[in-house]
Amino acid sequence: MFPKINEVLYIQIASADEKEESKEYKSRIADVDDNSFLIEVPMQQGSSRLKRLFFGEELSISYITEDGVRHYFNTYVTGFEEDVVRLVRIRKPLPDDITKIQRRSFLRVHANLEMAIQGEDLTRAVGLTEDIGGGGLSIYGEPNFAIAEGQKLKCWLLIPYRNAAIEHANFEAEVVRIKTLETGRQLCMLKFVQITDSERQKIIKFCFERQLDYRSK
Repeated sequence: MFPKINEVLYIQIASADEKEESKEYKSRIADVDDNSFLIEVPMQQGSSRLKRLFFGEELSISYITEDGVRHYFNTYVTGFEEDVVRLVRIRKPLPDDITKIQRRSFLRVHANLEMAIQGEDLTRAVGLTEDIGGGGLSIYGEPNFAIAEGQKLKCWLLIPYRNAAIEHANFEAEVVRIKTLETGRQLCMLKFVQITDSERQKIIKFCFERQLDYRSK
């Protein structure tokens, strides 16, 4: 059932930007181990444009088996390898995670976390997230802090873990979309544009804990 070495993968990347999320990329499996697939850097379908992936980025992957059936699984980037060419390491799914139906349930989880933000004009505010994942988050707009699409924000996120420990993650994010809710409140979708692997790992750890909480209910 698992895709094999040299098998072609078709990839979509989780993004708050619907246009970006709809793009499909193509890659090939270069190697396999117990926990991971090593894949070539994906190339956008219909062009020669390579897609740079980042640690923690969430992916929806499909492949076609010899009997012509398309299978799907969701995964995320766990690292990189420098061989003759650069390879991307992605988490190998469990057999039960592979389906014949596409399920776009990425690692993004609902979470109301406090986040301090600073605009390019150095104005600051404290906001509340609506959801968060390894590639970005959504935050409610604040009346005293103007946010526009394309704007870059410096962010400091407060992350509480199950063991009562609290971490802070800092990063730079770009506003990719703003949606006005029925209440009149704005929901701003952000993608990470500058974040270290260690800071992203803090966020991914929180998302896994939150998913475990959901499953235990």
